[in-house]
Amino acid sequence: MDVIKMTRELGKAIQSDERYENFQQTKKNNEADSGLNALMGKLNLAQMSYQNESESENPDNAKMDAYDKEFHEIYGELMQNPNMLRYEASRIEIDKLMNHIMQLLALCVNGADPDTCEPEAANCGSGCAACGGCG
Repeated sequence: MDVIKMTRELGKAIQSDERYENFQQTKKNNEADSGLNALMGKLNLAQMSYQNESESENPDNAKMDAYDKEFHEIYGELMQNPNMLRYEASRIEIDKLMNHIMQLLALCVNGADPDTCEPEAANCGSGCAACGGCG
C-alpha cells in the first residue's frame, strides 16, 4: 500500500471518529441557529466599520473606540451562545486529535519507531508556550 492510499485510509478513519462527527454536528447546529448567525452578522459589521474608519483619511478615535467596544460586547454575547460553546469544545477536541496525529507523523519522519513513539515522550526542548499541545 502506498503512502497516499494509506493517507486516504487515515482520512476515512478520522471521519469515522466520534470527535469528527461531533465537530461536524456542532457546525451544522451553528449554521441552523438564526440568533447566532444574526450575532455573527453584527460582529462582522462592527469589525468592518472599525476597519473602514481606521483606513479613512482622518480616523475618528471616538468612533473607533465605540466600534471596538461594540465588537467586544457582541463577541462576548456570541461566545455565551450554547451552540457556540458546544462548537468551541468540539473544535478543541478535533484540534487535539489532529495535533496528536501530526506530532506522531513528525516523530516518524524524524526516525522514531512508529509502533512505540508517543508525542508526550518527545522532548522538543522549546517549552510549552510555543507548542500546539501534546495531544
